[in-house]
Amino acid sequence: MDNRIFLFLATIFSGFALIKVPLADSFLESVSPVTDVLGILTILVFSLVLIYKGVRSLFSK
Repeated sequence: MDNRIFLFLATIFSGFALIKVPLADSFLESVSPVTDVLGILTILVFSLVLIYKGVRSLFSK
């Protein structure tokens, strides 16, 4: 099993954390839309990578 898969899963979880982080009432409130977009992009990219690796592994056997 490829150990990078766990790294990809951890990255997806960190994307969810970026979306859910509460930045209201702090000096970082202005970057809240940026963290949301970055979290969504992270989730999408690494989910697609996991799907690609799964399909490639499925058809390689």
